[in-house]
Amino acid sequence: MLVYADNAATTAMSRTAIDAMLPYFDKIYGNPSSLHSVGQEAKEALDTARETVAGCLGCEPREIYFTSGGSEADNQAILSAARLGERKGKKHIISTAFEHHAVLHTLQKLEKEGFTVTYLDVREGHNIRAQQVKDAIRPDTCLVTTMYANNEIGSILPIAEIGAVCKEAGVLFHTDAVQAVGHLHIDVKKENIDMLSLSGHKFHGPKGVGALYVRRGIPLTNLIEGGAQERGKRAGTENLAGICGMAAALKDACDHMDENMPRVAAMRDRLIAGLEKIPHCALNGDRVNRLPGNVSFCFEGIEGESLLLLLDAKGVCASSGSACTSGSLDPSHVLLAIGRVHDVAHGSLRLSLSEYNTEAEIDHILKAVPEVVTYLRNMSPVWRDLQTGKRQYIL
Repeated sequence: MLVYADNAATTAMSRTAIDAMLPYFDKIYGNPSSLHSVGQEAKEALDTARETVAGCLGCEPREIYFTSGGSEADNQAILSAARLGERKGKKHIISTAFEHHAVLHTLQKLEKEGFTVTYLDVREGHNIRAQQVKDAIRPDTCLVTTMYANNEIGSILPIAEIGAVCKEAGVLFHTDAVQAVGHLHIDVKKENIDMLSLSGHKFHGPKGVGALYVRRGIPLTNLIEGGAQERGKRAGTENLAGICGMAAALKDACDHMDENMPRVAAMRDRLIAGLEKIPHCALNGDRVNRLPGNVSFCFEGIEGESLLLLLDAKGVCASSGSACTSGSLDPSHVLLAIGRVHDVAHGSLRLSLSEYNTEAEIDHILKAVPEVVTYLRNMSPVWRDLQTGKRQYIL
């Protein structure tokens, strides 16, 4: 049995998305910027896709800008808010210690330019509280940027509460919702979100396409100069097939969310309950406010890389954290941020499910993981030292 349990890294494209894309490879192939009939047919499809995405987020179509994915959307949102703040003499930004690197690296770039960034502590409950945001806001704060849900440990942040705090303080609020869109009900207006990033391949759409929601009236700074596409804010001929596939996948995900996500959450809870029986392990992330498909554990006395390779040999595709940093030998910055020590953080496992997973696959995972953990511990000198008392258990 082959079990794909790495949906936080990417999802399989749905038949809905594939079918939606096919006409734009050979039949409706025009450039949406062209004035002739073939181009205008493509523009109609682009407009329809924009309306679809907007409808799923509770915003206006003209507030949606199509991008190459979540990383580009994050960069444009944060840099736009920073430039706007800079013009007003405000150069302070609030974020969290466990953001995706698309956000963290952008913030580090701004710090080199003289911006000050407050990174909120996430050790308590592996999450943040809106009160932390409120306490951190200063007269020179120009932006609060927090993820909607963490990509590694699944914690869902109190977005509506944070949005209310930011609105009251008159501070722009951006959320990286790449892991949340298509899996959680989101309404940008009700939650007082000013800017939101999403990526198509996280909800069974194609890779290489995403979107940025920007509340009307917020000026955007261009990352890519050129033509007048996306109302002059994102140059380059639109990836029409990708955009239409993403829009179809998102609508399909939102239409079936109320039936799919409870089933996914039930499988998640089965996994958590089963894996918690393994001695000296710890669940990572907010136990209650958690993405439906996310399961993240640390196992003491083993290395995550060996765990992944042996699970793969048993037919389980998983990860130790973000796929964007999987080549790094350093422990996850997310796990360190929530208080896991290096030795424990190295033994991490992330299983991320989708509605395509089955109960039989959960059974297979629950059999494979304990077997591999036991095997690795039996050959580990660190585990031997723990058992003989030469080292003290941490978990």
